[in-house]
Amino acid sequence: MQKKHLALAVLVTAVWGLNFPITRLGLAGIDPLLLTALRFTLAALPWVFFVPRPAIGMKWLVAYGLIFGVAMWALINLGIELGVPPGTAALLIQFSAFFTLGWGVLLFREQLNVGQILGVGLATVGLVGIIANSPGEATTLGYGLLLVSAFSWSVGNVIIKHSKVREMFAFVVWASLFPPIPLLLLTWLAHGSAPFSALAAQVEWLTVFSLLFQVYAATHFCYWGWNLLLREYPVSKVAPLSLLIPVFGITGSMLLLGHQVDLNEGISIALILSALAVGLVKWRQPIRSAAPGK
Repeated sequence: MQKKHLALAVLVTAVWGLNFPITRLGLAGIDPLLLTALRFTLAALPWVFFVPRPAIGMKWLVAYGLIFGVAMWALINLGIELGVPPGTAALLIQFSAFFTLGWGVLLFREQLNVGQILGVGLATVGLVGIIANSPGEATTLGYGLLLVSAFSWSVGNVIIKHSKVREMFAFVVWASLFPPIPLLLLTWLAHGSAPFSALAAQVEWLTVFSLLFQVYAATHFCYWGWNLLLREYPVSKVAPLSLLIPVFGITGSMLLLGHQVDLNEGISIALILSALAVGLVKWRQPIRSAAPGK
């Protein structure tokens, strides 16, 4: 990976990691489904009137938008609302790296090298360790929602590869058109008119900051950068970089929310960093996936 792209990946993962505790700040005043709907409304409007639609089929935009907004970020926000600490949420979503590696082998005939396999093993131990020692009393449902969102992100990565989209910013803007209506309907079905009626009174400067950060930093910038990397490199090479997100997420939680890291959690974070380092080593002999039927 070129140095400029590696630097982009680090910056994207840093912003994404910080987005988890910053989202927690927004959830203090707004229903999680409604907050997600507002995020993607602002991500799409007014930009779709100025940015030409990317030269791909509408099915890709619809599919990615619904997965991106409803099956991924709405579930992340619901999981955090149910009690999953933001740092732990940032960790759970990284199971998408493992799902994506699997998609790369199954769909794109990509090869996993020894470093990537060792990295998956180390990261799994690290993730399990942090989940086991996570603070708070997160519900089982919250953890389950985060794992579903991780799987959804991996499916979104596959859509990027299959669509062969080149106009990444336009892709994010246009795909953002499709989550708001389903999310608004789900908000109404779950809670009636209460979240909408209370919205004006709940909007404070901290909520506005959280929402704008989610739209312009975590959505426009990060997904443009991430999807650009997916366009230029195999998914099996890009996916492990997302393991930096929980490191930044936990650091951000410590600075913004007062989260404390104990010894066990620190060891788990070190394991994740080791997994990333091992996964990036260039090993000479890749391990090829078995041919179909064998």
